[in-house]
Amino acid sequence: MRFRKFVLAAAAALTLAPAGASSMPAPASPAAPAKPRNIIFILVDDLRYDGLGFLQPQVRTPNIDRLAREGSYFPNTLVTSSLCSPSRATILTGRTARNHQVVDNTNSSEEGLTFFPSYLQQVGYQTAFIGKWHMGNDTDAPRAGFDKWVSFRGQGSYWPTGDLPPAAVRAGAVNKLNVDGKHMPQKGYITDELGGYALDWLKKERDPKKPFFLYLSHKAVHSDPLPPQRYAHQYDKVNFAIPASAANTPENYKGKPMWVYNQRNTWHGIDFFYNSDMKMTEYLRSYYATLSAVDDGVGEILAYLRANKLEKDTMIVFTSDNGFLIGDHGLIDKRNAYEGSVRVPMVVWAPGLVAAGKTNAGRIRNLDFAPTFLDLAGATRPPQFEGLSTLPLMTGSVPAEKWSPPDFIYEYYWDWQFPMTPGTFAIERDRVKYIQYYGIYDTEELYDLTKDPEEMNNLIDDPDYLDRKVSLRAALYKGLANREGEHAIPFTARYARGSVRRNRDGTGSAPFPDAWRVEPNRLDRIDDIFPDNPMKEKAHREGRAFLPYPVMGGQRGQDDDQTKPDE
Repeated sequence: MRFRKFVLAAAAALTLAPAGASSMPAPASPAAPAKPRNIIFILVDDLRYDGLGFLQPQVRTPNIDRLAREGSYFPNTLVTSSLCSPSRATILTGRTARNHQVVDNTNSSEEGLTFFPSYLQQVGYQTAFIGKWHMGNDTDAPRAGFDKWVSFRGQGSYWPTGDLPPAAVRAGAVNKLNVDGKHMPQKGYITDELGGYALDWLKKERDPKKPFFLYLSHKAVHSDPLPPQRYAHQYDKVNFAIPASAANTPENYKGKPMWVYNQRNTWHGIDFFYNSDMKMTEYLRSYYATLSAVDDGVGEILAYLRANKLEKDTMIVFTSDNGFLIGDHGLIDKRNAYEGSVRVPMVVWAPGLVAAGKTNAGRIRNLDFAPTFLDLAGATRPPQFEGLSTLPLMTGSVPAEKWSPPDFIYEYYWDWQFPMTPGTFAIERDRVKYIQYYGIYDTEELYDLTKDPEEMNNLIDDPDYLDRKVSLRAALYKGLANREGEHAIPFTARYARGSVRRNRDGTGSAPFPDAWRVEPNRLDRIDDIFPDNPMKEKAHREGRAFLPYPVMGGQRGQDDDQTKPDE
């Protein structure tokens, strides 16, 4: 009872800073053209934000580079959940993971979801989905909203017999593609084959009198990336650099949560990634060689548009479902809220509508794609959409410096299959990012991205950032409420222990933060559970307890005045 009295009294005495998120009503977009634009959405898998030739000279992507040269590059494109299925569900539904409920890659249900191409169909568009779907109980069956359908189960395979048991291959088995409800054998390299289906639909199967929407969803460059033979040795002589933060040094881990260090020696850590002894420099040779086949397909689409005089009638959006860490902070893959995980490359090409050769710094989320495409098509926005139309930003009717989107809120729900990454919630406002973790005994993080874009200096305990920390915590909690106003943690059924292996001769575990190590019986022993505020900060700076709380039996019968907050 005494402890509860302390908590209630202290909470009542404190006033939190207002949450006050920046917000912007959706600005009026340019009137839809009399002839609706065709839309080609090219989604790759796990492509790092700087993994294109015009951003990294060692990488060769001439056709994607052409899209950037003749269109606009958006370096501040982010995903609200950096994992295949949740990100794809957000793109397709215009909803966040807390609302669409596709929270991991393990058979999340699609029940009750509407995919935005259905709305395009209602205004006369022909629609096609070709490629990796990867959600909804691992089925490749055609989905509502698409007139044309080509897909495969789960992750798919780069080659017709890839990932099949040797006995099945000897018996003549091959991987299958679901083509409009019929299973057809995969005949060749998956990137080329998907591109072939896309071109066939564009050339032969659609009605040329109607506008079209093509969703080309590649497996590439997901692990393990396997390039076609023509690019197998493309980068043999190239040594790709990895981030300086990959080094295991005290400086790199100063202020970092313990889980970050502990993940080094796991499936998603640089020291034991995918439980192998492969070096990241070698992995990147295959990774970027695999991207080259995607680039070839982009070139074929551009050639088709030019040959059919469709360049001025078509928008191409090229992006990735999530980012990819290549050793940043000792981590690989994605899932967490660091920049390498949440940032994705994005290029928009639409001659006559989107400026050529421009870098546009306005922030775009994968949550915004669906409303943007409907805006371009002149379709009515449905009430469940949570994002903004970014068409005004893309076209320049709202310049980047006047674009004021809402806070960027990130959510990742703990996945038992890969338990090394904790549940992660984050918010970015005015280039300050706050990260907290769910269900784990660890520190929070706060980064000023303007001064520290590599996220090396954790400001969570910096008194100069106290007000921002407090306001961002409150705004994050408010922003994570679902449509019913609830704060619920979704999860899926567990059926194994998950990927828990560590290299027995590898990196050990992290020590607890030094500031957490204290002697017993301190008077400030409950201060850490009270809301952060200037009075508490002042008391600690002066070496005093904010709410002195003696150990039972040590100082009984004190006056109430002795336990009140400092004036």
